[in-house]
Amino acid sequence: MESSPALSSTATKTLEAIQRREATVGIVGLGYVGLPLAHVVMNAGFRVLGFDVDESKIVALSEGRSYLEHLGEDVIRDLSTSARFSATTDASDLREADVIAVCVPTPIGPHREPDLGYVLETARTLGGTLRRGQLIVLESTTYPGTTRDDFLPALLDGRPDGAEPLESGVDFFVAYSPEREDPGRKSHSTRTTPKTVGGLDVASTTIASEFYGACVEKVHATSSAEVAEASKLLENIFRAVNIALVNELKVMLNEMEIDVWEVIDAAASKPFGFMPFYPGPGLGGHCIPIDPFYLTWKAKEIGRSTRFIELAGEINTDMPSYVVGQTSLALNKRRKPIAGSRVLVLGIAYKPNVDDTRESPAFEIIERLRELDADAHYSDPHIARTPKRRQFDLEMTSVELTPESVKSFDAVLVITNHDAFDYEMIADHAQLVVDTRNAMRPYRDRLGDRLVLA
Repeated sequence: MESSPALSSTATKTLEAIQRREATVGIVGLGYVGLPLAHVVMNAGFRVLGFDVDESKIVALSEGRSYLEHLGEDVIRDLSTSARFSATTDASDLREADVIAVCVPTPIGPHREPDLGYVLETARTLGGTLRRGQLIVLESTTYPGTTRDDFLPALLDGRPDGAEPLESGVDFFVAYSPEREDPGRKSHSTRTTPKTVGGLDVASTTIASEFYGACVEKVHATSSAEVAEASKLLENIFRAVNIALVNELKVMLNEMEIDVWEVIDAAASKPFGFMPFYPGPGLGGHCIPIDPFYLTWKAKEIGRSTRFIELAGEINTDMPSYVVGQTSLALNKRRKPIAGSRVLVLGIAYKPNVDDTRESPAFEIIERLRELDADAHYSDPHIARTPKRRQFDLEMTSVELTPESVKSFDAVLVITNHDAFDYEMIADHAQLVVDTRNAMRPYRDRLGDRLVLA
């Protein structure tokens, strides 16, 4: 890319450093988003400086140990053995970075209000090391206006007294580029997933687009950071609303004794005008259960309601309660009260074949089973012990799946359909299976009335 005459001399120098792969890139937050990004950026030829406040991650990386199962050992080995990657817990080291990508959590509070604590704390920290020529990109999911109205002011507030005055868009640059990680997905990777980029000004958009264009296959530049922020929310609200639709249909069709999974398959045979979404026990992951509430909160600020989004949230949020209710009814039909019944929850990750439990509905389901005095246990080949989550600290260990252990439970409740589960063995030995994922479909005839779809 040729330097635009509209760019300041500082912007031009940063742009040229990126083009020559001479820029050092800082990654703040070495989790599900930051770590794969660090790997892609390093492989693009940049020197990468990873930063995280969790010292255990830095130690694991220095020892070549993976703490994110889905990334595999190769990624960690590449990072830990490369001369182009280093990791630190010392934020002052970020002063040497020319480009900094901020990949920190944006959770919701107890009343479903946005919690920008991590974002603003990071911005103030980076303000303390901010220098001329730096590009800082926020990747954390948030509502429109965050980068301009919250992140930038916090960045400037973090500047020490007496520091050199710096002007955004001239002396340093700020952009937004939402992460699009989907742990465990095989069809796309960080490198092959297009990157949306929107800066606070033309210079920031230009430089950020150049940086990401050097690392991933395609970049889509937007006219502003606000457009990029809103696009990320639309991506996940689209999914949340459609999942709510099929969850509502599932409840209705179950009452009508119609198989919702077969209905979806039939509708999906149409080659245009339909996209299949599938029901489940509730929403999980780092995006879909949280992102819609960022927009509903922002909408209230301008006096608007988001009735469609809020209704979808209500439906999806109620699914764990529905699943527990269906389990209780299924046990009752077998003349077993839920109180005292041994229930095995299969899978506590939020999606198949990963060790990611963020916002997993399994935690609420187990908690609700316990509240009804059920003797609840879980089995998950990817998670040996339950981690502490935002609202739950279950302190449980995974049960080994054997014919004997499966037989010992009054009900087996399929929450996450990991490939590693031996579903045929479960079908042969379970007293009752409550299936929320259609995992037992090949064994429906074998199970007969021992199978309940929920």
